[in-house]
Amino acid sequence: MAVETGGGMSVEARRNMVDCQIRPSDVTRLDLIEAMLWAPREFLLPKSRRATAYVGEHIEIASGRYELDPRVLAKMIDATKVSSDDLVLVVGGGYGYAAAIFSRLAAAVISLEEDAGMSQAAQTVLAELSADNVISAQGALSHGCADHAPYDVILVNGAVSETPGVLIDQLADGGRLTQIRMSGAVGQCETIVKSEATQGARRDFDATAPLLPGFQKGEVFEL
Repeated sequence: MAVETGGGMSVEARRNMVDCQIRPSDVTRLDLIEAMLWAPREFLLPKSRRATAYVGEHIEIASGRYELDPRVLAKMIDATKVSSDDLVLVVGGGYGYAAAIFSRLAAAVISLEEDAGMSQAAQTVLAELSADNVISAQGALSHGCADHAPYDVILVNGAVSETPGVLIDQLADGGRLTQIRMSGAVGQCETIVKSEATQGARRDFDATAPLLPGFQKGEVFEL
């Protein structure tokens, strides 16, 4: 499969997504906007979902798994305050869309996915995109990926009702974990900032998303 990031309807669809969905959502960070204009979202989804790649909604990519609405994802990435020397962990990497965007913003990215098929597909497309600073890792999402920790940024690519302590343990001092926390039908994007002195959560914006399997109360993994 050849992945094209330039020309044709794909570029027009991406620009419409950015102009009509991302910019009106108060995302003004230039390098993030450029990354979203570059990343071919349609190739970072299952083939059956490519026709709806640029709609403004969560897209089901497997049973119980969703690619987040691009507006929500853009605002979450913005909230991480990722910088060019950061190491990023994407929990729930799926087909690699969030990792592709982070690849243009961070020093290195670990895309953690427990589904072997999705992990392999992500690895293949990210390689074709020359996203050479991304590593696809397979494992239980709620365990994180200790092999490459500590991380400056962890993004949970889906909603949680409870945050596994092991993920916070994998943050570096000053590291940020951004997630959508659901309480019933109400959701809030929040960023947990870890430091030696204190640990607190910053409320970023209202958002809802389907719960990521393994992140419901009573299901999270703890050491």
